[in-house]
Amino acid sequence: MSSVTREPIPAARPVIGEEEIEAAVRVLRSGRVVQGPEVAAFEEGFSELVDGRHCVAVNSGTSALHLLLLALGIGPGDEVIVPSFSFAASANAVRLVGADVVFADIEPGSFGLDPAAVEAAITPRTAAIMPVHLYGHPAAMDKIMPIAAKHKLAVVEDACQAHTAALNGTPVGAFGEGGTFSFYPTKNMHSLEGGMVTTADAEIARTLRLLRNQGMEQRYANEIVGANMRMTDVSAAVGRVQLGKVLGWTSQRQANAAYLDQHITAPAVTTPPLADGVRHAYHQYTIRIQGDRDAAMAKLSEAGIGNAVYYPTPIHRLKPYWEPDQKAGRNWDLPETERAAAEVVSLPVHPSLSAEDLERIATAVNELGDNQ
Repeated sequence: MSSVTREPIPAARPVIGEEEIEAAVRVLRSGRVVQGPEVAAFEEGFSELVDGRHCVAVNSGTSALHLLLLALGIGPGDEVIVPSFSFAASANAVRLVGADVVFADIEPGSFGLDPAAVEAAITPRTAAIMPVHLYGHPAAMDKIMPIAAKHKLAVVEDACQAHTAALNGTPVGAFGEGGTFSFYPTKNMHSLEGGMVTTADAEIARTLRLLRNQGMEQRYANEIVGANMRMTDVSAAVGRVQLGKVLGWTSQRQANAAYLDQHITAPAVTTPPLADGVRHAYHQYTIRIQGDRDAAMAKLSEAGIGNAVYYPTPIHRLKPYWEPDQKAGRNWDLPETERAAAEVVSLPVHPSLSAEDLERIATAVNELGDNQ
């Protein structure tokens, strides 16, 4: 009997459909391709996802973090509390403005900053806390915001993976002094490449607009030292198309995650918990695997199930951070971070999955058994 080879299920599947292509071509034909009406319209539309906050579009999520820290006046002599279990951009942005990164441990469920660890990490030099809404699950903002208020600290939300996520009805990006989003192609929505900064403060928003455009609002009337971190109108046009779809995509991601929650029963696997009051955006469906993770991932790949580890090496162990910290005698005690890095595996959850795909994913995971 011949076996049937089925197509592999990718871990992520960026959407670039005819609507996105037509929007990009329309802008190219218009001749207005940089920082024009499409960018302004994209900013206005995205504001509806973050309780009407000011939105400033830039060229990447990393630029969004970088410029927000600059706009808040954070720099040399300051410390920013950051989770080590995140993409390096979270900490890189702090280093880029000349401030020091202080790593704090995470909660095992949400993978977000542990509020108790945050409070323990505060020093007289602390200027800001950077919660990361990792994998689309909001950090514990209901506990982090009172800590920030008590110590008069800014809160910079890294929501680059959490478009449409919310906690107790408040969307991520609408808690702190500012929030940041990424529109990289593998995110829940994209603009080919790009980022967004959100803030309730009109002055911060104006400063951000200056910073992204060489420090000027009017041409050749430079007010501050800035950079070129503008979003193109082509990117914004694609983003506007995706903006009209993202809520539906989030609902589909949630439905896919609910199916996997119900049907994954392997004893070696822990499915992603959901905290009370959370609307999870499920950028990733991240399980924990006990036992031999590499062997389990190999079996999943053999079954045609895309899978990946985000992030196998915590930031504090990456060379740009590890070596200076060792020279300075700093050793971070981050047990939950280390455990997560050793156990996590992300499975497909994107809205392009079919019912058959979901069944295949659950079956392949269950065949891992106790993974001994």
